[in-house]
Amino acid sequence: MTLQTCPCRKSASAPISYADCCQPYVEGKAKAPSAEALMRSRYASFGVGAIDYLIGTVAPEARDDMERGPLEAWARESDWLGLDIVDTVDGQPGDKTGIVEFIAHFARNGTREEHHERSNFRFDESAQCWYFVDGARPRGKTIVKGAQPGRNDPCTCGSGKKYKKCCGAAA
Repeated sequence: MTLQTCPCRKSASAPISYADCCQPYVEGKAKAPSAEALMRSRYASFGVGAIDYLIGTVAPEARDDMERGPLEAWARESDWLGLDIVDTVDGQPGDKTGIVEFIAHFARNGTREEHHERSNFRFDESAQCWYFVDGARPRGKTIVKGAQPGRNDPCTCGSGKKYKKCCGAAA
């Protein structure tokens, strides 16, 4: 699959090709150098259907509730419209942890939706890579605009957990 523009839409003013942006991380040719790069590549993995990458970038201790089927269906049934990074805290080379607040834009069944989350990441020294640990909606902010997921739907944050066991637990 050759994509002209990376699904994460890192630069709206000067689009970057998937090959020059997230593809090396998603295909395992390079490791994401920062928490933000990992977040962008996780978003892009939905756009290209790279569910193995999505699951593999979740911290091993957090993978128990991940369900491949719902992740594959969500990736396949959605149009991935871009990712906005709202804020980052740490998460750079040399840091042990990082936080990335983002808004993921997508459309399902012709309805545009947004998922707003503040995610925690950690750098694993032994594996020399960043992992997604968990995420939650920022306090006082809307997590999704548009149709709300059902309790047993896959969580819109991409964790692989059911909504009721992830972002829906805080609602």
